[in-house]
Amino acid sequence: MAPADRRLSLATKLFYGFGSVAFGVKDNGFSYLLLIFYNQVIGLPGTLVGLALMIALVWDACIDPLIGQLSDNLRSPWGRRHPFMYAAALPVALSYVALWNPPHWSPQALFYYLIVTSIVIRTFISFYEVPSSALAAEFSAGYDERSVLLSYRYFFGWVGGLALNFIAFFFLFRPDATHKVGQLNPVGYAHYGMVGAAVMFAAILISAAGTHRYIPTLMPPPPRRHLTLRQTAREMAETLSNRSFLFLLLSGIATAMAAGLGASLNNYFNTFFWGFSARQISLFTAGVFLSAIIALPAAPILSRRFGKRATAMVLMVAAVAVGITPLLLRLVGLMPPNHSTALVVVIFCTSIIGTAFGIVSSTMLSSMIADVVEASELKTGRRSEGLFFAASAFVGKAVSGFGILAAATIVELIHLNPGASPASVPSEVTRHLALVYCPVIIGLYAAGLLLLTGYKITRASHSETLEQLAAEAEEALHPA
Repeated sequence: MAPADRRLSLATKLFYGFGSVAFGVKDNGFSYLLLIFYNQVIGLPGTLVGLALMIALVWDACIDPLIGQLSDNLRSPWGRRHPFMYAAALPVALSYVALWNPPHWSPQALFYYLIVTSIVIRTFISFYEVPSSALAAEFSAGYDERSVLLSYRYFFGWVGGLALNFIAFFFLFRPDATHKVGQLNPVGYAHYGMVGAAVMFAAILISAAGTHRYIPTLMPPPPRRHLTLRQTAREMAETLSNRSFLFLLLSGIATAMAAGLGASLNNYFNTFFWGFSARQISLFTAGVFLSAIIALPAAPILSRRFGKRATAMVLMVAAVAVGITPLLLRLVGLMPPNHSTALVVVIFCTSIIGTAFGIVSSTMLSSMIADVVEASELKTGRRSEGLFFAASAFVGKAVSGFGILAAATIVELIHLNPGASPASVPSEVTRHLALVYCPVIIGLYAAGLLLLTGYKITRASHSETLEQLAAEAEEALHPA
């Protein structure tokens, strides 16, 4: 059992959180840039982009639990988690460069190229993300301390992704004689891939090295057992069948689909619906840094005051309301016109507020997964941090998998053609974009909210579980 009263130093929190910069860069790239790059810049039909990401997501559904199970049971001089973390750095960096520098092939060949590169990136991101995330449940069993630790993880994940997006839109996506809109210039994406790869490589190694000294204090692997593949599969299924976890997983998938849809269409709305330039979009990206700064202290404070589930649910509703209000107001003619300063101010402010709500809600959901570990241990006798956080990693990837497929489908339905200039897109097309998007996003978040009510672990029940585990451990050491 992880120490319930361990107080983590600031350095530990910083090193642990900093590694999520890698996931943040990858996640922002996939969620915000990949669809518009391969669809509008490269010319691959949006449905093929979405299908390629869905195929990679199916692969994730198979490989992520396996990585979690392996990291739960690994025996090595560097513990259970760190060998996977170190091994991820170089393959992640190389495959990310390849993703943003596709060859000049036919659409069919590019479709397969996208599948392969996506699978490689996602697999090795899991090599880092699953074991690294699992450390949250090993560093401390404290209900509130986990929220603090994971708030650092989400802070750095958002800051890392936002920083690269800001660099891309402000410095790299520059218009030229051929490409009047900077975010439609392919040269910028090639440079973005190289910068992103370098940042991801450094973040993974710095985080792994910075937490390396804690290896002797982490949970040891379970006693060596000789299990058949069938027995292993049965134990994995038993672990993952925890009722609260299943509701949390299903809720996370629904909200991840919604978040991915919003992220994938974000640049479509900014470019075609609102008519913003790359420099203006970089301003919004810079503003959202404030969201991450607000969420860092807010997440543990709200967790202590209201509990994790209540905080997650209320702020999920608030984030959706803030996010879609400008679209609904534009549809009824109550927003400032495009190319006006007032419009920039409104979108800037709502982006900061809505994103801050979303980050805190996501932090709570991740911390809730950590609390399932002890509940499962009490029932099964096994600690399975890696297996549970493999599910968390899968949910994170569902953002770009389901989200991009849904976004690509909407783009196809409204007939927003690849390579279209914002000035040439008819107003009814952009209006249809909002009309289709709003009810879909509301429905997905409503489903996630309803499913979250099935999660029953509270501060009191978690404390009771820790007491029962401590009593069992004491009895095992000193049997009557």
